[in-house]
Amino acid sequence: RNGAYPANEAGRHADVVVAIGARFDDRSASSWMPGYSWTFPHSKLMWILKPGKSANSSPAKLEKNGYARFRDLAGALVPQLGPYKLDKILLEMSGLTLDEERAVLVGLELASYSYPENRPQAPKLRKRLPEIIIKMATETLDAREIKAAAQLALCTNIARHYVNLPGNSLNPRTYAESVSDLFRNSTSVLVDVWQGDKLVEENMGLLCAVGNGAIEGPRLVHLKYRPKQNSPKQNSPKQNSAVQPLAIVGKGITFDSGGLDLKPSSAMRLMKKDMGGAAAVVGLLKWAELSALPLPIDAYLSLAENSIGAGAFRPGDVLVARNGMTVEIGNTDAEGRLVLADALDVAVSKSGTDKPRAVINVATLTGAIKVGLGAEIAGLFANNDHLANVLTDAGLQRGDFMWRMPLFQAYRSQFKSTFADCSNCADGSFGGAITAALFLESFVKDVPWAHLDVYSWKDSAGGAWAEAGGNGQPVQALAEALTQMANEDRLQSESTELA
Repeated sequence: RNGAYPANEAGRHADVVVAIGARFDDRSASSWMPGYSWTFPHSKLMWILKPGKSANSSPAKLEKNGYARFRDLAGALVPQLGPYKLDKILLEMSGLTLDEERAVLVGLELASYSYPENRPQAPKLRKRLPEIIIKMATETLDAREIKAAAQLALCTNIARHYVNLPGNSLNPRTYAESVSDLFRNSTSVLVDVWQGDKLVEENMGLLCAVGNGAIEGPRLVHLKYRPKQNSPKQNSPKQNSAVQPLAIVGKGITFDSGGLDLKPSSAMRLMKKDMGGAAAVVGLLKWAELSALPLPIDAYLSLAENSIGAGAFRPGDVLVARNGMTVEIGNTDAEGRLVLADALDVAVSKSGTDKPRAVINVATLTGAIKVGLGAEIAGLFANNDHLANVLTDAGLQRGDFMWRMPLFQAYRSQFKSTFADCSNCADGSFGGAITAALFLESFVKDVPWAHLDVYSWKDSAGGAWAEAGGNGQPVQALAEALTQMANEDRLQSESTELA
């Protein structure tokens, strides 16, 4: 609560004082927080020092900037506060930029997330984040900024929580139902679920083939976000018709056994997270709704469980995609690109005012990208330089990194099939992330497109992530990218009006 107490009284109401700033290393407590008496009963002082040289992250050096550093430093405090069972903490920030102040709040909220389900006998569930009393030398971090930071962290945690749910709880049916419930009372998001006969009518042959081996059949969930029009300026037909929606597609394989081309047990262990792309899209749409983002979005969650059963698809099957392309199945474990392909075709086939300005898909698609880039950097493939640059810059600003990879067209020859237009997997064992991206590119027509190949998981706790598990990648980067796009639209609209 900003300014809730006078400077010389605030500490009396707090169990712990957390000081975060730039010059605390060479100042005593009495000099940088004048008026405080450091004799509060049961109070302790903690502080974080800003690095002497702030890193300027760039595409060439994926180094954490001030935002990412303060997010992770603040988040790292939360587990340390847990044992004290605190009700309130005083948060003092000095010498930080507004973006770094936001980052502190985001980090605290991210680190407060704990997966509570399925642990009724846990001896000590970690206490939720205490009430935070915020005190600053300036008033730059106002209530609106605090709310925005909380919303971003909350929606990142929503994505994390979906990823953490086990496959026996989260299947295509329960996933679609949960998302419908999440937006049930929304006035800006409409949810439409395709299943069963509707998928057949829409010629979703690839999605149906992947999901028909499971007890719960596949679903395509369409989340249509249209910002509320609150002002005469926003209601102008000229402005509404000029703003094309952005399409976002998420891979939602709720569990991936590999299908008949069964994975080894070691590779199957974390496959509940194979819906991480769809989880990120859900979190992003919730953020757009809560923040009233002035940019229309059409999001599609392509949901299926790649299982083994009487209806499972087989190696050698020839399937017909929604766009009419025939695909021979070279490996049933290359299923993610199949469910994405049909959903991408739905997205790019919209016309009129629903025709997308661009399409972005998010997927835990290949292990090859993790071999090349590791777990914390998403692989970025794009057919449009401007879109790629916006995404890369957003990732740098939010410490949610991505690295652009080539769409090397010569590798398309590896998809040749004697019995269909193409195979769903390449002949060779090299360049798997590239060939997977090339397959997806075949379904986006001439629409500007980007593909994010993500990991969606933290193998161990660290920084703002106090527990291993879902990491919410790349919700923070995409939220920043969408904000930049909305700002571009606003500037273009203002320029048009002036002209």
